[in-house]
Parts: sequence; structure tokens; C-alpha cells
Amino acid sequence: MTAIQNVCVYCGSGPGNDPRFVAAAHELGAILAENKIGLVYGGGSVGLMGAVAASVLAKGGKAVGIIPEFLQNRERPILDGQELVITRDMHERKRLMFERSDAFVALPGGIGTLEELIEQLTWAQLGRHRKPILAVNVAGFWDPLCALIDHMKALDFIHTASQVNLLVTDTVEEVLPALRKAARAVPEAEKFMEAGAAERM
Repeated sequence: MTAIQNVCVYCGSGPGNDPRFVAAAHELGAILAENKIGLVYGGGSVGLMGAVAASVLAKGGKAVGIIPEFLQNRERPILDGQELVITRDMHERKRLMFERSDAFVALPGGIGTLEELIEQLTWAQLGRHRKPILAVNVAGFWDPLCALIDHMKALDFIHTASQVNLLVTDTVEEVLPALRKAARAVPEAEKFMEAGAAERM
């Protein structure tokens, strides 16, 4: 697999109640910009998503915000300094986020963040792509999900032949090394879904 050039970051449209969450978002944005890796994200200026994007842009990095038309008033997209893509709906948003990214990283967030992370794990489990998927376990945020995945494996609902390969790091500093290591193990031909597959999922 070629070098990671763009990373999709899933995260909350709110800040959460632990200051470590916003701090991690700022730190991740700075790391992406300093390594000349583009950010692909939900486009909003609020919450953790706004924090990671603001940090990328403040460091002179590249950000692509992808937001559905109906969420513009709620999530208030950043209008200056980034490429803004307005989609018709959530399905188009998620498809474009997938197509424009080489890896996926989940910071803390709510139901939407969880759904986006699980969708990528599902597509990977079904053999539709092999892009790295990573959860940053800030303050143990993702511990319950990791425990649930282990529970599913123990009960044979996740089989050896279709392992859910969720990478987990405790710190933001570990994110890029983990993604790059995982990406090196993936042949370029297996990186993408077949043409049109995202629309059919």
C-alpha cells in the first residue's frame, strides 16, 4: 500500500466533559499537519471535529470537510481555509469520506461517531477494503467497545476468518506509526472497494 496521504477522523460534534478529549483532538490535528497528511472529516466547526480541523489549519495543513446540506446550521462548517464539500445526504457524505481517505481514526464521540467506526469495521470484515482503522483510546473512552468486540469473539460471533482488526492506541502520538505499520502490510490492489461498492452497501 502506498504511503498514507489522507486520514479520515471520526469524532464528536460536542467536546465531551473531559478536557483530555479536546486536547487530543488539537494534538492529532497538529501531528497530521506537521507530517503533511491531509484531514478528511465531517466539516463542522463545533466540538472535537472543529478542534481537530482548527489545529490542522492553524499549522498550515490541508483539511477537507464533508457535510450534508441538512447539517450545516447545526454543525456550522468552517468556510475559510479548507475544502468544503456539501452533500445531499449522509450516505453521500460517508461514501466521499471513504473514497478520499487512506485510513480511519476515531476519537471520542457519540452515536454518530460509533456508527461511522462500526461501518468501516463492517465493510472491512466483509472484505470490501483493507484500509487501517484505529481508535484513539483517550482516557479509556473505547474500553467498553473493545470489551464488547472481545465478548463477540469469545461467543463465536466474530470468526477467525473474518477478524475485526481494530487498531487501538492510548495516545495520539502512537497513531501515525500504527497506521503506517498496518498500511505497509496491505497490497495496493486490496486497498479500495471495487467500483461502485460503497454506493451498494
